[in-house]
Amino acid sequence: MTPVRIAVALLLAACSCAPALAGSDDGKDGKSGGQARSSKAKSPSPETKAKPSSPEKEDVDTEHLFGFTEGTDAGEKGQQEVVFDSVSRIGKRRAGPGPSHYRAFDARLGYQFDPIDRLSIEFSAFGTLHRVRTIADLDDKAFGTFDGASIDVKYQFLKGSAEQPVGFALEVRPRFTRILPIEGNGADVFDLETLAQVDVQIVPNTLWYGSNVSFEPAVGRQRGSGEGYRSSTFVWSNALVGEVADKTYLGPELRYLRGYDGAFLNRLESQALTLGPALHHRFTEKAWITLAYAGQIWGRDSDPAFARRALGLGQFERHAVRLKLGLEF
Repeated sequence: MTPVRIAVALLLAACSCAPALAGSDDGKDGKSGGQARSSKAKSPSPETKAKPSSPEKEDVDTEHLFGFTEGTDAGEKGQQEVVFDSVSRIGKRRAGPGPSHYRAFDARLGYQFDPIDRLSIEFSAFGTLHRVRTIADLDDKAFGTFDGASIDVKYQFLKGSAEQPVGFALEVRPRFTRILPIEGNGADVFDLETLAQVDVQIVPNTLWYGSNVSFEPAVGRQRGSGEGYRSSTFVWSNALVGEVADKTYLGPELRYLRGYDGAFLNRLESQALTLGPALHHRFTEKAWITLAYAGQIWGRDSDPAFARRALGLGQFERHAVRLKLGLEF
């Protein structure tokens, strides 16, 4: 075969193969090739890839954050909560030699609901246990009984946040009680605690300061003797807590207490300064625990018989422990 014939044969073969090759290329463009171009168009270059943003922390509910001190949060419309709240009060001045102890355990079971935003209403029932032996000015006794009921109404005027760190609320707690808190005698007493609450986010979602000022007058009559009962208490409490682990908060709490004879701060009987830790932990979004201890570090009694003695044990105890458990729904 001459070179010319070979060239013509190659040219004809090339012409016959061109449409098939073109169809094959079009098929690739319509399927895999087209997808490849689309994928390249959607995939950002390494330079334009955005870094994943870290999720923002939710605002912490401060209502039960501070131990004995109450936070300002009051919840949103429709929220409900069941709370078990107990305070153990231990230790007073002995009356003489021999075994001596003072233990009072006060427990409360409460149901709270929020009819509107920032307003909470709570109904509570109380129980108490007393164990007293060889204590100055008190009769020996050991008993446990139902101790009345209360209704708490709280409104939050300012809600703290990272942008606006200050919270403020007012709460009133009218209560009927059947037992005198120190003596343990039967009585019919009405008291009305008024509580101003402030908290501040010092470091957003990390460090909080809480403060309460409360005034609690009580009036009533002892059962049996018919003797009248008048007392009042002033308390200023302060707490500083920080997040030490995930959903766990810990810090010191300092409280100043004054107890009076008379319903309107008439005659000072005892004053005390207590210090201790406050711990709050959330097991889940809806379940939590608060635990606090307050030990008396300074105090005075006005009674001349004890005026030179350390600590204010006439109206207050050496030690107090608070345990609160809550479930929201």
